[in-house]
Amino acid sequence: MKYHVFDRKFHYWAALAVSVPLLIMICSGIILHFKKHSAWIQPPEQIGISDEPGISFDQVLEICRGIPKTEVEEWSDINRIDVRPSRGMLKVWAKSNWEIQIDTKTAQVLQVAYRRSDLIESIHDGSWFHDAAKLSLFLPAGITLLLLWITGMYLFILPYYVRWKRKHRSRDS
Repeated sequence: MKYHVFDRKFHYWAALAVSVPLLIMICSGIILHFKKHSAWIQPPEQIGISDEPGISFDQVLEICRGIPKTEVEEWSDINRIDVRPSRGMLKVWAKSNWEIQIDTKTAQVLQVAYRRSDLIESIHDGSWFHDAAKLSLFLPAGITLLLLWITGMYLFILPYYVRWKRKHRSRDS
């Protein structure tokens, strides 16, 4: 079997095999491109009054406990904290996907908003479905997409190469 015949068959069947995971990856990737531009996906960053932190982590936990919808009672309810000294604020990401932005100088709550970007990212990489899906389904789909790109480029370039080769052969004869 010639390579380009095998290439076409591989291209055809591989595209079908990975179509659903790739559709999920493409759609969620497109949504993620807008995360800094859409408050629905990721809350916009607020700005505090000073670039010098003046509150302790104990105060941060107490502030978060005072916001019932975030469901923060102890440190284990917090996913991570992102301190932004240049903006005078910090972000607390609760495991419930709520984000609390706090002024690092005054301890004032600047914003409480639901954060969807982490959920969309977990859908994008397949970990939302199951940890095994990330490596056994989405990773092979990504690798297959790379192979589809390579074989697609080969199929695209092949006719031009054949014409170029014929043209040079006829010139040499």
